[in-house]
Amino acid sequence: MSHFLLDYNYQNKRILEVGCGIGLSSLLLNHLHADITATDFHPAVSGFLEKNVLLNDDSKIPFVLTDWRETNTELGLFDLIIGSDLLYEDEHALLLAAFIDRHANKQCKVIIVDPGRGRSGKFCKKMTSAGFSNVKNKPKDTSFLEKSFAGNIFEYKRQ
Repeated sequence: MSHFLLDYNYQNKRILEVGCGIGLSSLLLNHLHADITATDFHPAVSGFLEKNVLLNDDSKIPFVLTDWRETNTELGLFDLIIGSDLLYEDEHALLLAAFIDRHANKQCKVIIVDPGRGRSGKFCKKMTSAGFSNVKNKPKDTSFLEKSFAGNIFEYKRQ
């Protein structure tokens, strides 16, 4: 995701990272002065993110502990929503798509990096029913990886 975002137009967009984990993409975007908010379900993530921000001598990244099942109205709406390796279980596809739909502006782009766990089809159908078109791509350069990347980068857009 981070490599993909380096060449992506994220300027002047309110960005949400879903399931940020250690927050690599959020850290990168924050360092590049993007308007990024990070979310995750695991309560320890906030501490990891804060520590990584300090190690990188950057400004604090807003973080919201969230469950895709809950309607978190304080989170707001976003122009760009990103996430990597999120579809671990069958129910995640529907929950994530509904969560994204609740927090996406009427005009919104979504980037999901999926390593190929076999659940992207269900997610894609739900996103299409929410008014998003999509394009599936392979990463351009994966020479930095030890093993080849078997997954895809899904770019969704709602106008």
